[in-house]
Amino acid sequence: MPLFTSNYPFYEPGSPTLLSTPERTGALPHYTGRGVVMALIDSGFYPHPDLEGRILLHVDASTNRVLEQGTNFKINDLSWHGQMTSVIAAGSGRASGGRYRGIASDAKLVLVKVSTPRGQIKETDILRGLRWLLDTYRRLNVRVVNVSVGGDAVSHDPDHPLHRAIRKLVQAGVTVVVAAGNRDSAPLLPPASAADAITVGGVNDHNSLDMQLWTPYHHNYGRVYDGSCKPDILAPANWIASPILPGSSTAREVRWLAPLLRTSDEAHIRHMLKQGYRDLGLARDMALNADDNLYAELQQRIHAHKIIDAHHQHVDGTSVAAPIVASVIAQMLEANPGLTPDQIRAILTTTARLLPNIPYDRQGAGVLDAASAVSAAARLA
Repeated sequence: MPLFTSNYPFYEPGSPTLLSTPERTGALPHYTGRGVVMALIDSGFYPHPDLEGRILLHVDASTNRVLEQGTNFKINDLSWHGQMTSVIAAGSGRASGGRYRGIASDAKLVLVKVSTPRGQIKETDILRGLRWLLDTYRRLNVRVVNVSVGGDAVSHDPDHPLHRAIRKLVQAGVTVVVAAGNRDSAPLLPPASAADAITVGGVNDHNSLDMQLWTPYHHNYGRVYDGSCKPDILAPANWIASPILPGSSTAREVRWLAPLLRTSDEAHIRHMLKQGYRDLGLARDMALNADDNLYAELQQRIHAHKIIDAHHQHVDGTSVAAPIVASVIAQMLEANPGLTPDQIRAILTTTARLLPNIPYDRQGAGVLDAASAVSAAARLA
């Protein structure tokens, strides 16, 4: 048995025991979002190999001079968040041998960066991204938008600029999905408080398909300006496989830490430490004379980085639950391109599964049932 372990539930050394997103949601494998264009609004992005050939446009909306770009765009520390949401929604699984494929693995993507040059995300920046989409959704044929960033302050004003922009997109036939937030409290912040958005909370499935083990995630909730309760629906928000940002300090460490999960040979471990001690930030003498204290430190780092393998870590938050819902919507639109946002909402909420003994205002319609939602969409075609 290896000396080191990953820290997700039901981990078994040598086996891919972290469930993929299609497995967690029961997504139908023959729908992949083919022919559907998704837009994601986020802090930044990375042209990950899992997205190769499907990025229609990268849009830098971080200043008033919005720039439309191809796949040759600048990367910074905030790129990991949008890389996470886009690959979870629509990754091909190339980096994992197909294991951690996204549900909408054939969808085309429009990536809209809204973080400022100082690394902040304000409501004005999110609004700039939404307004750009209002001007361009028809040209690019965008059908679903995912927003995994949050605003500045609570608003119960139906004409708040973010509420109004989402209303216009939905009226134009674009479904807007927004992450609820991760604070386990009421109320929600714009844009999650937009009545016209499908606001997504989270469920912790504990890496199991046994629904009796599932518990709510610590998402925001509450009543919004039209009297409706949010979130509208829940989706998996824990233990989700996500790519590690290439070239990052985490990637440099994980290059040497991930192989430790596959070996119990101390000679092999010491050889790797001798080669990788600089990337791991270790003194050479410490690496050459590894002891139980160093092994304990390395185990802590494996858990801190949430390592699955050399290219993936597990992540959590409604930021990842929302693109899972958006990817299922892409499947629904592949099955039935004529669906309206209102029909999509109705299908998602009527096919969702309620968690027992959880108040309605904490879970909305319940947990996403991907297969039932897509099947219901296809029947309406």
